[in-house]
Amino acid sequence: MKDTLFKIYKSISPSFAKKIIPLIDFSRKLKNKPPIPLREKMAEIDYPHLIGKTILLHGVSVGEIMSLENLVKKIKELFPSVNLVITTGTVTGQELAKKKYSSYAEFITYFPLDIYETVEKFLNEINPSVILIAETELWPNFSYCAKEKNIPLYIINGRISDKSYPSYLRLKSFFKFILSCYTGIFAQSELDKDRFIKLGANFGTVEVMKNLKFEIEKKPCDINLEAGSSKVIIAGSTHKGEDSIVFNTYKKLKNKIPDLKLILAPRHLTRLDEINELLKNYNFRFGFRTKEDTFKDNDIIILDTLGELSKIYSITDIAFIGGSFNNTGGHNPLEATVYSVPTISGPSIKNFRDIYSILEREKASFVVKNKEEFYTVLNKLLTDDDFYSETKENCKKCFENQQGALDFIIKKLKDLL
Repeated sequence: MKDTLFKIYKSISPSFAKKIIPLIDFSRKLKNKPPIPLREKMAEIDYPHLIGKTILLHGVSVGEIMSLENLVKKIKELFPSVNLVITTGTVTGQELAKKKYSSYAEFITYFPLDIYETVEKFLNEINPSVILIAETELWPNFSYCAKEKNIPLYIINGRISDKSYPSYLRLKSFFKFILSCYTGIFAQSELDKDRFIKLGANFGTVEVMKNLKFEIEKKPCDINLEAGSSKVIIAGSTHKGEDSIVFNTYKKLKNKIPDLKLILAPRHLTRLDEINELLKNYNFRFGFRTKEDTFKDNDIIILDTLGELSKIYSITDIAFIGGSFNNTGGHNPLEATVYSVPTISGPSIKNFRDIYSILEREKASFVVKNKEEFYTVLNKLLTDDDFYSETKENCKKCFENQQGALDFIIKKLKDLL
């Protein structure tokens, strides 16, 4: 069965794919998605001539590319003579990779379409010494071709979601064949390790490495907003439509807690005039970080600077993570959690769904359905001291339990290189 399935899959030709992709692009256009970058994904571009050893590092989209930041930097620090090639699967992932890693990587491109001839051409051009695939990208032709060429192939930060696992199990014999092509599978947790093994991965190739996304360093904070003993809420990376939710909720809470303070950090500073106009509807005293205003004379401080949000979380008590009450897909809650600051997010969290699943499971974060739930959870955190202390401790324990992944991968690379 698996051999028949794979033979059929392997027989798909580049010419056949080129006929199908315009139809896929038409469907994507209807959903306002960009077209597939066909030339790059078909390996029909000019590749650099890389001399020496090469690490191929793949992250499919934004979340995975973000999680690889510390690993990318550590690789170039410890292995400066080794070439680094980074691939992504999505347009947004590609844009982010080029923005963040152009000074680190020798080449950034798209992961090839899983067509045997295309994959073979791609691997011949890049000629990687080792391949690291972030999370769970199980491509039959790619993994088979890498094994044929004796290229060490690893899944790092591996995970299998609750949603995917049942459907993977139904095709266990097929996935067992794919997983047998991997040199090593390094999973985020014991649960993920167990799932890979139950899908047919060799017991001896699967290890727990913990989670790269939790490899965040605390940044020293030199900011004093003079909050005194007042509790401080921060609304980080807010988008259009979210500021009014935050202000209305803050107004209700302030009636109960008069000295409650708020920091608002809009995701895009081009919205400052819009926020300024919105604040005219409220009786709040507010100031701006660029003017060095503090809470001594203000209820609200607008963080209108770049690069300070991640460290200012450390001087707050509770964080709302923006981009979650619209269709943005949320932002990274770990920037606050690393300081043991409990986080609340709206329902749109697709960009960091796996992180939220861990934080929610450990009762270190809250994903709410609407603004009413937002008020309820925020109110409980502010007024129930035991609940708040327990949540802070959960944040701390969650981080401690998830760290160590970077050192794990670097040790493996040292053995390989």
